[in-house]
Amino acid sequence: MAITYLKSRFFKMTTKNTMLVGKRSIHHIGLGLLLMAGSCTTLSKQDNAEDISMERLSFTDSIQPGGNSWAVNEVKDNRHLISDKGIRNWNDPGSIIRTYFKTDQTGQLNVGLNLKVSDGTSKIRVSLNGTTKEIQVSNHDFEKVDVGVFEITTPGYHFVELEGLEKNATNFADVNEVLIGGQAANGKLTYVKEDFYWGRRGPSVHLSYTAPENKDILWFYNEITVPKNEDVIGSYYMANGFGEGYFGMQVNSETERRILFSVWSPFETQDPKSIPEEYRIILLGKGEGVTTGEFGNEGSGGQSYKVFNWKAGNTYKFLLKGEPSVNNSTDYTAYFYEVETEKWNLIASFRRPHTSTYLKRPHSFLENFRTEVGHISRMGEYTNQWIMDTAGEWHELTEAKFTADATARKGSREDYAGGAVGNKFFMKNCGFFNERTTMDTFHERAANGVAPTIDFSLLEKPVQ
Repeated sequence: MAITYLKSRFFKMTTKNTMLVGKRSIHHIGLGLLLMAGSCTTLSKQDNAEDISMERLSFTDSIQPGGNSWAVNEVKDNRHLISDKGIRNWNDPGSIIRTYFKTDQTGQLNVGLNLKVSDGTSKIRVSLNGTTKEIQVSNHDFEKVDVGVFEITTPGYHFVELEGLEKNATNFADVNEVLIGGQAANGKLTYVKEDFYWGRRGPSVHLSYTAPENKDILWFYNEITVPKNEDVIGSYYMANGFGEGYFGMQVNSETERRILFSVWSPFETQDPKSIPEEYRIILLGKGEGVTTGEFGNEGSGGQSYKVFNWKAGNTYKFLLKGEPSVNNSTDYTAYFYEVETEKWNLIASFRRPHTSTYLKRPHSFLENFRTEVGHISRMGEYTNQWIMDTAGEWHELTEAKFTADATARKGSREDYAGGAVGNKFFMKNCGFFNERTTMDTFHERAANGVAPTIDFSLLEKPVQ
């Protein structure tokens, strides 16, 4: 038995441990002689303890930071810390980096990192669910390093948090992978495996309103309230969506917010400059302080926006008109009601060629368009939806179908929700929350029963 143990341990050792193995060989040969004298039990206990200490953690999944990690204390740091390659340029001890994933199992979770330090050594703190461990990093080539075993007590979203403690190297570490395994990783695991750009933006969510049948929709009215502290940078609270465009409000930066209205060209392309002249969106007019131009990358067409410092907690109104026009075209005109001035303001009016229709598919959506804030949740309340038909009759829209985009449908992220509470619809996304609404479900809000009061004769007419 002693000889068998010697062979197995010898071949498990690395080259750098050869001398140590040689010394142990002599020792165990001597112990092998003692076996004949009845010392078998003592040797087995010692050997078993050494075998356990030599065991490495097992990992079943490799989570790429490029699609699943964020610097959470400084949003601006994400652009230079996180890329498709992983975590890079990590040299600030103030940076806190979290990698998110979701489990449907509980139990022990093995955690490791595939990383290296550029030179010298560093010390890193690794935390999960309130438990922290520290590791020393001295390898200058990428290696899989065991961090330890953590406990998952509830299914749902979790994060591995990294914090740099000490270093005499240039950086704390370059990290290619966060590794997980063990009992808690045996079930379904949710994280972004592909399309990192869209995965980092997070799932977009939509409400498609049920309109009365056999009615031509001339006007579409909606209201939005963004609760306080839910006005996250990168959010687009789209109020009046229709078959050919969208109209709503954005948080573009720490200092700028916009009212945005766009109409897609019937010519499908991501490059607006490639649209033939006869398919271009024509500007019929715009309101005071409104900027107009073209947009691309998500379809192409005509775009307009007004820089306006809307405020969380206030309720804003959106009004959209769509009707057939000359030469097989359709005119779309958008108005925004500023609660601060109690006045309807023209945003813009566009003519879409090769199209003859009234408004189709009234809907709203909520999206994040900034990858560096995909770890922060945001929510909007969508209230008091009405349409007016061509006979001048108002119809209240109280039912909506909740859907989400491809990022949600393929299971990359599950932090999305929407539905109805009282007389309001709501939508919520991003932030790795656990309450999730089933896609393709219908929701009904309580009716308000009071149609909008609008003097259409006072609305500003589009003039180029």
